[in-house]
Amino acid sequence: MIEIWAHIQQILQNRLTPGLFKVWISPLSAEVNGQTICLTAPNEFVASWVRDRLLDDITSAAAEILGPQATVSVVASKTPQKAPARRSAVSVSEAQASGPLFNDSANNGNSRYSAVAHEQMSLPISQPLVSKVIDWRFDFDSFVVGPCNDLAFAASQGITRSSLSADTLFLSSGPGLGKTHLMQAVGNELCRQSNRSNPRVEYLTAEEFATRLIASLKSRDVDRFKARYRDVDLLLLEDVHFLQGKERMQDEVLATIKALQSRGSRVVLSSSFAPRDLKELDNQLVSRFCSGFIAAIDKPDFATRRDILRRKAKQYHVHLPENVTDMLAENIRSDVRQIESCLHNLILKARILNQQISMNIAWEVVSQYASHETVMDMDSIIRCVCNGFDLSPAQLNSRSRRRELVVARNTVFYLARKHTDLSLKDIGDHFNRTHSTVLKGITSLEREMSKETPVGRQVTSTVAMIERNGRITSLR
Repeated sequence: MIEIWAHIQQILQNRLTPGLFKVWISPLSAEVNGQTICLTAPNEFVASWVRDRLLDDITSAAAEILGPQATVSVVASKTPQKAPARRSAVSVSEAQASGPLFNDSANNGNSRYSAVAHEQMSLPISQPLVSKVIDWRFDFDSFVVGPCNDLAFAASQGITRSSLSADTLFLSSGPGLGKTHLMQAVGNELCRQSNRSNPRVEYLTAEEFATRLIASLKSRDVDRFKARYRDVDLLLLEDVHFLQGKERMQDEVLATIKALQSRGSRVVLSSSFAPRDLKELDNQLVSRFCSGFIAAIDKPDFATRRDILRRKAKQYHVHLPENVTDMLAENIRSDVRQIESCLHNLILKARILNQQISMNIAWEVVSQYASHETVMDMDSIIRCVCNGFDLSPAQLNSRSRRRELVVARNTVFYLARKHTDLSLKDIGDHFNRTHSTVLKGITSLEREMSKETPVGRQVTSTVAMIERNGRITSLR
């Protein structure tokens, strides 16, 4: 039972920011009875906070281990520790403001930080001039290199060794393909190489950067903000496509990058889109993005997927038969995160059943992944989205700006970019929309999904249904 909670914690650690996990998940203890989990928090404040903000995440993780009927409850310990509510709220906000985000999702930075940050905005959060020590979770040794990512890997290593003839690196890829891993590896390696005990490194998303800038403007403490980000050895800034259409934020990012480049510091940027695809950005900022080395990461091929499975199995200290390895590599193609999650659930299921990993168990696990053999073209995507949203193709193609039509069109844009090789311009041409409209639509949809708003949850459910219906290879 303890092992089940440990596996659930591991899933949550991959999904939540380190600040959220350390402050709210780590202190919890668990009792598992069948598909029911009772979590005990050290006090009522923590229990209430977890119930209000993290219960859905915990239940979702538990469902992956115990099945869809899993239920989770949170109670306070009968011998609570002292934890003043206001102080705890501030400490969490500070932990999130200073800690890194570990989620390659579409959007794949974790925008849950943004919601909490806005809730805590009124509290007096001090921003230190020097970065706190970051608990890096990834390094270069654990990155599996293949034809899809070898250039990005070499460039990331090069910028840490100053062997790259540029002080700026721009990484682009879809979600779950390794941008965050490489960015953390850069920070990890630079800190390891440094002869100082605390090298000045800042690691955050563009949305976090904007949130902190707004906070500094409200508190009239912009000078401290500028000092924090313009006087570092390395700036790691994820999801810069968030800056589109935000002129004030763009100005500050541009000034920050200029200041860092002028003092010889290094800058690593990431986005779900290549610089050429970004719209509503200042030309000077785009020029700075392109001033260094640009590296794209593609989906892993079969050989790379197989290497990933072997490497992960070795880390878990389990024997993964060759035929199972090949089957998983053949059927889980969407991204690295899905591959790792599938393997993790396969190992856990075999342990719970007290059986060796076999093809039969592997097929049962693979069948739970909506991405299995999802191959779709634009016509099938439009047809499935129309069915999912109960719309006609004519309505979808209309010029109406009704919210449900906009969300449905954005869903088509999102699925077409994920499952086809069409360019953003080609996708827009199907609806007489511009490249910029498609880009903004995808970004908007990914933010709704990552924040798990009512619309985001509806879209996530619809996308999962469409991807399940889009399978073309039946499970044996």
